[in-house]
Amino acid sequence: MKDQYLKKNAKPNKNLRVLLKKHSGRDSSGQISVRHQGKRQKRYFRIIDFLRDKRDIEGTIIQIEKDPNRNSFIALVKYNDGEMRYILSPVGLKPGDKIISGNNVDIKIGNALPLKNMPLSTMVHNIEIFPGKGGQMARSAGTGATVIAKEDLYVQLKLQSGEIRRFMNDCYATVGQVGNIGHKDEIVGSAGRNILRGIRPTVRGTAQDPRSHPHGGGENRSGEGMHPKTPWGKSARGTKTRHKNIWSKKFIIKRK
Repeated sequence: MKDQYLKKNAKPNKNLRVLLKKHSGRDSSGQISVRHQGKRQKRYFRIIDFLRDKRDIEGTIIQIEKDPNRNSFIALVKYNDGEMRYILSPVGLKPGDKIISGNNVDIKIGNALPLKNMPLSTMVHNIEIFPGKGGQMARSAGTGATVIAKEDLYVQLKLQSGEIRRFMNDCYATVGQVGNIGHKDEIVGSAGRNILRGIRPTVRGTAQDPRSHPHGGGENRSGEGMHPKTPWGKSARGTKTRHKNIWSKKFIIKRK
């Protein structure tokens, strides 16, 4: 399901793009540090305004575009002082709409304001973790968080995963749900399309030779023959790999 306001073949603003280099998963020594990365088509990176620090200046949506670097749509905004910026495009935003960022602005799709000024049950995205650092959470297509409670210095949000988390009430967020909800239903269709995106094939460990993978070797088709392992010999299933972030842990009220 495509956004009806999406402008096809829209030319990006030349002042808001830079050429995105592709290192194909190689580090500074030339060794592969990220597998399954390959060459891709030429791509420009769009500079997105996650900070939304242009306060109390109204802007007009010029067009809705598709960004090759993210699954969400982006919107080109022209502010009253003449400056143009890209922002994430929420559901319902269309060309000609007015948006603004500030402490005391209307609860309207596309407006950005502190969490402490958001009414309960408001859907938000592009949420700051630290005040003034810029939005870092709820930025992918179709995601959003709901304001469910307020404390002294914190606001409780229910994230898309079901996790309930506290955020500082001075953190900025944008009203609405990120657009392009139908992205998860999109079918790639062919291996060649993935190659053009820079994604190389993933080969099963049992199909490799024993020098390349612990599951490799054996005559004809053979199973893993051991507890499943990664190519580097670590347990492949059931082992928790998430780092224990003690600072972040105290803000989580209910885990997903």
